[in-house]
Amino acid sequence: MKRIVVGIDFSDNSINALEHAILIAKKANMSVTLVWVDHIDYSKEIFNIDPTHRLDAVAKRFNELLKNYEGCCNNIDFVVRKGKVYSEICDVANELKAYMIVAGTHGLSGFEEFWSGSNANRIVSASKVPVLTIRGGVDISQNLDRIVLPLNSTKVTREKIPIVAELAGYFNSEVHILGLQTSGHADIRYRIKAYAAQAEDYFKERNIKYVSVFIDSEQITDDTLKYAKKIKANMIAIMTEQETTTANLWMGPYASQMVNHSPFPVLSVTPKSAII
Repeated sequence: MKRIVVGIDFSDNSINALEHAILIAKKANMSVTLVWVDHIDYSKEIFNIDPTHRLDAVAKRFNELLKNYEGCCNNIDFVVRKGKVYSEICDVANELKAYMIVAGTHGLSGFEEFWSGSNANRIVSASKVPVLTIRGGVDISQNLDRIVLPLNSTKVTREKIPIVAELAGYFNSEVHILGLQTSGHADIRYRIKAYAAQAEDYFKERNIKYVSVFIDSEQITDDTLKYAKKIKANMIAIMTEQETTTANLWMGPYASQMVNHSPFPVLSVTPKSAII
């Protein structure tokens, strides 16, 4: 049975992420595994108690969570690990051959995002499986009614199409294929339209609803978010490696920008060529 791994620190953000994971697990008949990582600087404000009793407190909180969400999906269990938060969560996902990881994030802004790598960003960078990151405050009751699928001129941009189609099938979603035209060169523009046509064929074969839109873009993060806001999207699906524009060079890696700034859940997929 497929399994979703959720990083938990018992904050509101991580509980919000858990509830998104449960929503997907319920629709797709999957199980959920919660992961808490014991780290020297971790959860100080949450566990302001004698360190010798911390693991007992963690077990108690997990048992309360499992009781609260009992029957919400096929099965929920938990794992406690020790080490670096992002690497332990990714290791658990690899060991369980997870379908995806779900993680909450506070997001970052300004100079902070250049000097402070959040655990959510580190999970996205290190994970071999898709990672769904969710900013605090996102309404957990939302279905995946509309998923934005940005496409660019890179070959790997199409690798996220199968998981988007699978999720869209579970939720009867409408997929918005967003062709990001970052160049005036005819061959590049043609390639993006060809990739979009391939996505359309893939969705047609699986009876997935879709809409195709093409926009000229210099800053692909901003333009993707503007479009997502316009259609009131419920998710944006991206590749962790993305086409680079001049504007994006100054803004930092595309996946980090999306994780840090998107008010919508972001599904980040690592290209097969980057998985060792």
